[in-house]
Amino acid sequence: MKIKYFLKRVILNLILCQNNNTNQLNVRTMNELIEIKNLIKEFPIQKGFFNKKVGAVHAINNISIDIYKGETLGLVGESGCGKSTTGRCILGLESSTSGTVLFDGIDTNNCDDTQKKELKKRMQIIFQNPYSSLNPRMTIYDTIKEPIAIHKHMLKSQIDTNIKELLDVTGLPSTVLNKYPHEFSGGQRQRIGIARALVLNPEFIVADEPVSALDVSIQAQIINLLQNLKEELGLTYLFISHDLSVVKYISDRVAVMYLGEIVELATTGELFNNPKHPYTQALLSAIPTPDPNNNVSRRILLTGDIPSPTNPPQGCKFHTRCKYVMDICKKEIPPTYHLQDNHQAACYLLREPVSA
Repeated sequence: MKIKYFLKRVILNLILCQNNNTNQLNVRTMNELIEIKNLIKEFPIQKGFFNKKVGAVHAINNISIDIYKGETLGLVGESGCGKSTTGRCILGLESSTSGTVLFDGIDTNNCDDTQKKELKKRMQIIFQNPYSSLNPRMTIYDTIKEPIAIHKHMLKSQIDTNIKELLDVTGLPSTVLNKYPHEFSGGQRQRIGIARALVLNPEFIVADEPVSALDVSIQAQIINLLQNLKEELGLTYLFISHDLSVVKYISDRVAVMYLGEIVELATTGELFNNPKHPYTQALLSAIPTPDPNNNVSRRILLTGDIPSPTNPPQGCKFHTRCKYVMDICKKEIPPTYHLQDNHQAACYLLREPVSA
């Protein structure tokens, strides 16, 4: 199984490299579409007949980040680090414990119902699993039409025209409209999910691991479709994934998340060529490569498991698995050091470099 998985990742790397995306983003010339400030999300742990709170899962720990108009921001990290929760909090699918999310200057947590309904038209999501994100009792026509019925008042002829145009954009034939989700493959279902996300002409889309449940060849098709849609429609993406080869191809900037915190943020080229945080370095070393002469000894193996989000370690959350750990790492949360080329990382090594 491990060999099969490795070969699949190598094949995907080769497919993506044939049309490699060398993203270079000058954030100084761009405007913020979304501003996230000191965002915290905790899920209470309740126990007993009266549901007494006995603890909390610290899913997001005080993150602050901007997403610029027209960019694709990749969000990467191990499973359970808080990536999907971050995307859901931005969209309002999860209420944040504290902090603010500003969408085009509007506080999404403190706006009236009219503004919230308008914001939902401008923000959409592509879910991870195309097999569970579609209602099995609804035809594809009804699935795509439903957002229009909720948010817009249009004639049936206009709705039909819009839906047929979306099918053309997403590469689906018009014959799919009267069928049900179980009649389609995973790639076709994900295209239907993309069409549903686009039907209200949104500005911002959270793509929550949109290709992780698909086969490798289908992954490449969906990734290229998302990239083309971004260029044609002027979309802004938050692309959530644990697959760094996919993130490298599609993203303008990449944020690395560990145990609910952003530990590094940089443009794609800068992050992959010059990673600063030890966790980022370990992630990049795990990317499979088709080069038979690749030096396996360069692989960085992390010891131990991810600490529990119900009881995270004091100081730097990564210090329990870091080979460069210092005494200060165990006691104090590292500040975010701003480096050259819009590169920032939260690690005390940037203050006191240590040789490997």
